[in-house]
Amino acid sequence: MEIASNITRIREDFPILTSTVHKHPLVYLDNAATTQKPWSVIKKIEDGYTKQNANVHRGVHFLSQMATEAHEAARATVQQFLGAAHTHEIIFTRGTTESINLVAYSFGETFLKQGDEVIVSEMEHHSNIVPWQLLQQRKGIIIKVIPFNQQGELDLTEYASLFSERTKLVAVTHVSNVLGTINPVKQLVQIAHKHDVPILIDGAQSVPHIAVNVQDLNADFYVFSGHKIYGPTGIGVLYGKEKWLDAMLPYQGGGEMIAQVSFEKTTFNELPYKFEAGTPDFIGSTALAEAIRYVQNIGMDQIAAYETYLLNYATDKLQQIGDVHFFGTSSHKSAVISMQVGDIHHYDMGTLLDKLGIALRTGHHCAQPIMKHYGIEGTLRASFALYNTTQEIDALIAGIERVKQLF
Repeated sequence: MEIASNITRIREDFPILTSTVHKHPLVYLDNAATTQKPWSVIKKIEDGYTKQNANVHRGVHFLSQMATEAHEAARATVQQFLGAAHTHEIIFTRGTTESINLVAYSFGETFLKQGDEVIVSEMEHHSNIVPWQLLQQRKGIIIKVIPFNQQGELDLTEYASLFSERTKLVAVTHVSNVLGTINPVKQLVQIAHKHDVPILIDGAQSVPHIAVNVQDLNADFYVFSGHKIYGPTGIGVLYGKEKWLDAMLPYQGGGEMIAQVSFEKTTFNELPYKFEAGTPDFIGSTALAEAIRYVQNIGMDQIAAYETYLLNYATDKLQQIGDVHFFGTSSHKSAVISMQVGDIHHYDMGTLLDKLGIALRTGHHCAQPIMKHYGIEGTLRASFALYNTTQEIDALIAGIERVKQLF
């Protein structure tokens, strides 16, 4: 589907976009934080609760069978979307954060000991830093950091030099939520694998915007959140290669993840259920699958091309304002612009733009090491989605100019 010529119809799919904020039409440019939901996803959630609400995997009755089939069909949809080899390599979680924590705990408890090393990058979201620090506190591991340059690009030479015989895992983002940089993850994987080191890729900011195939990337783990790809909150995915998931200890204990339980001994269930303790979000999984079908119907290549068009349009318009400082200027980036306008505090700018109905993110974006790199407290961030328009960007430009006049 060609997005530009169908943008009016696409926007009609998202009911919240007709809202007004402070008597102004909503201009929603905070998509890196969360995306809005199309009617088809909302309807899927409603249907789940009104037509097939029953616990999965445990009932012989009709509703339970329906819910189980829908939940497992959703797993197959995610498998196909990511290009995974097997459905049992798809673990449903609460989101990217839980997926990373699962790997940090289970892989860490299984394979890491004191003095072993994990490599992360300087541009990581806190959710791909803090779990490794918790592992560091538990087991005494060492965390090494890949630096990035002023354009927001990782130093691959420095990355290659960080490996040693104690390196056990690399964990790095595919796309920075602040800088928008699309990292060369295939190259990062190849370098890690030359040292026989597995790698986890944080796909929270990539999966909504660009096509991903985990087998082509050869990633050992890949994680993302449903709510950033037009799906519901509270559902996410961990893809893991079968060999690693088989070997790793369970993350949580309880129902579903067991084979046999006695007070003498408990054995664990097969994949993927070994890592899905308790009642899963079977409503969320089916709604996530619906969101995936929505973007597939449009086409990931079409989405990437349209959002790049929006990114370039917005960048050109912002440059014309003058006195705008950009953070993240790689030539290979996704639809995120982090900036400072003159000496206006990002919080003041964001608050005043909100009065005009324009929703952006302000602050450190859960990436304080990036802020430290540039010597700043935070930025104003505009992030685009497939339903945004050049008219909305024009409204943003007019809003920034109006705020500048106030200062």
